[in-house]
Amino acid sequence: MTAATTRPYPAGMTVLSPARDAFIRNSFARQSAMATIRASLHHLSPGQAEIHLPVWDGILQQVGFVHGGVVGMIADSAAGYAALTRAPEGAEVLTVEYKINMMAPATGTSLLARGRVIRAGRTLIVTTAEVLALSDTGQKTCAIMQQTIMVVPQG
Repeated sequence: MTAATTRPYPAGMTVLSPARDAFIRNSFARQSAMATIRASLHHLSPGQAEIHLPVWDGILQQVGFVHGGVVGMIADSAAGYAALTRAPEGAEVLTVEYKINMMAPATGTSLLARGRVIRAGRTLIVTTAEVLALSDTGQKTCAIMQQTIMVVPQG
């Protein structure tokens, strides 16, 4: 595999092809875990992805904040889908590891997870994600994550 095939989008390209966008959105739609927590995939561009999550009773922990596991789920998926935008055509991606720092309680009306590729290699992709708690009065960063993704060729 050449360097050109590991990075399907030219440097500076800010829009995914319609076929690649559909492939990634279809992948997200197959994640029953995301549907269970009512998360949705919004913005996609090469090296970036955003997941929105409304805050509702089913994802809260005992004190009334969004459960840390749920915060980790959307950070993991946002960064993972950012990585998928940079993976070769036909490949899938899997999380190898991540480290997350909870910086503030996840409260408000919704959460926004923004995933971004730091470095896309042939086998491993390093990503980061920031999770923002949104409310009527503004936003605050509630978590920061760093992740390593493995590219898994299909077929």
